[in-house]
Amino acid sequence: MGTDNSASPGNPWLLWALLTVFSWGVYGVILHKGRGYMPMGPEAPHAGLKAFLFVCLAYALIGVATMAMLKARGSNWTFTPAGIQWSAVAGVAGAVGAFALVLALGAASQIYKGAAAAAVMPIVFAGAPVVNTIVAMALHPPEGGFKSLPVPFVLGCVMAACGAFLVAKFAPANTGGGAPKPAIVAPANPASQP
Repeated sequence: MGTDNSASPGNPWLLWALLTVFSWGVYGVILHKGRGYMPMGPEAPHAGLKAFLFVCLAYALIGVATMAMLKARGSNWTFTPAGIQWSAVAGVAGAVGAFALVLALGAASQIYKGAAAAAVMPIVFAGAPVVNTIVAMALHPPEGGFKSLPVPFVLGCVMAACGAFLVAKFAPANTGGGAPKPAIVAPANPASQP
């Protein structure tokens, strides 16, 4: 039996995975908070999209940092068509997911107020691994076929889906901290009023 060196300095995948867990774990809450600080009143239906605009700008900055990291690591900047295609598809999937998340948080905030993220994010974070597992197994079927899947593995997928349902169904209506104070809404153009 081999030793577990998952957190050893030469194999930092676990540290990167934990950073991802933390970053994505706070993402929905922070995004919803940013949405809440956007102008409200007649602009409230657009608050989520305004917040998402700055998420996109942050992605662009991370893209620039990624280019700098490639240069620092001595990359020769060669790419393959299939690598570009699949990476672009992954980017579209991620962007569509983030866009849909913004819309979900906006719709849920009408019901859950400041706790919208508590209702939406469990569905996202419990549902996504189940979808990931299904797609990964469809692209790379397990040895011995689907009948060879261990019962605890299948049970884990079912429990994740059930857990997401329960957390979302029984999410509190408000976290007690209240919604952020609404931003000042710019006055309407008097010339456009009848």
